[in-house]
Amino acid sequence: MKNRLQARSRAGLTRRRVLVRQSDSLDEVFGALSDPIRRAILTRLAQGECPVSTLGEPFAVSPPAISKHLRVLENSGLIARRKSGRVHYCRLRTDTLCRGGDWIQQLSAFWEQQFDALAKYLDQEQS
Repeated sequence: MKNRLQARSRAGLTRRRVLVRQSDSLDEVFGALSDPIRRAILTRLAQGECPVSTLGEPFAVSPPAISKHLRVLENSGLIARRKSGRVHYCRLRTDTLCRGGDWIQQLSAFWEQQFDALAKYLDQEQS
C-alpha cells in the first residue's frame, strides 16, 4: 500500500514537472513573439531559410541587436541556426510555433463553450 502511494506521489510530481516545463516553454515562445522585430524575422523565415545578414537588413538596429533577437528566438525554440563556411543561416521551427497555436486554440474552444453556455442561460431567462 505504501509503495503504491509513493508511486502515485512520484507520478503526480512528474506530471507537474512536465506541465511546468510546458508552461515555461510557452512563456519563452510568447515572450519571443512579443517584439515586433522578432515577429518580422519570423515572418521572413516563413518564406524559407535565410542568412543572418539578410534578416537584419530591413531594421534600423545594429548587428549585435539583431544577434540578440536571434538568440531569443533560438532559445525559445522558434528558430534553428546552422553555419556553412562563414555564413550563418536561420530557419523557422514550425513545431514550436504550432505548440503555441495549439494552446491558443484550446483556450479559444474553452471560451466559445463558456459564451455558448451563457447565451443559452440568457435565452432561458428571457423566455
